[in-house]
Amino acid sequence: MSISQSVVLRPTGPVQPLDRRVWGLTAVGVGGFALAGVYTLSGERIGIPCILHATTGLDCPLCGSTRMAAAMLHGDLAAAWHFNPVIFVLGPLVGVAVGYQVVAWALESLRLVKLPRLQLSSRTADRLLNAVIVLLVVFGVLRNLV
Repeated sequence: MSISQSVVLRPTGPVQPLDRRVWGLTAVGVGGFALAGVYTLSGERIGIPCILHATTGLDCPLCGSTRMAAAMLHGDLAAAWHFNPVIFVLGPLVGVAVGYQVVAWALESLRLVKLPRLQLSSRTADRLLNAVIVLLVVFGVLRNLV
């Protein structure tokens, strides 16, 4: 992992593109909060049902995420924690990291300022992804045992 340390006003030259994973996480985050907004505005009638829960009665690691985001939009953090504590913690952490990357890229693309950007090696990114997957699987198993 490396971070470029310089801030440059009115940068010139080529702009380093964002990794496709950053764009993917951006789309998931924006889509998730859009769905939470629709869920809230519809009086909690429109949402995406979990196929695992509908067929087995078990909660997947993401079950409750839409209700969690809707509770966050209402400012009800206790309810948000209740619906899905893992996503309640991971979501904002990932959101801030990804949001910073997108803002830094946008400011540089507009030639306003070049901010330091986090660069993860493929190996580090894979390790982080695997750790999140393990965390979600363990959470999914534990939430169904309790």
